[in-house]
Amino acid sequence: MKTRMKELRARYDLTQEDLAKKIGVRRETILFIEKGKYNPSLKLAHDIAKALQTTIDDLFNFEDDER
Repeated sequence: MKTRMKELRARYDLTQEDLAKKIGVRRETILFIEKGKYNPSLKLAHDIAKALQTTIDDLFNFEDDER
């Protein structure tokens, strides 16, 4: 899963720490989501999208795994 979190954080001049505090998670959680190493729950994805003033669909790109 790809994400636009870093791009949108930059738009609002937010660090990973700022965003983490805003939604009540650790900075490492934001880091892992941005690097694609962690898939957030629907609730967390909603909270992130709300904090970045966007939609879940705009924030995350759910690519199909073609095998």
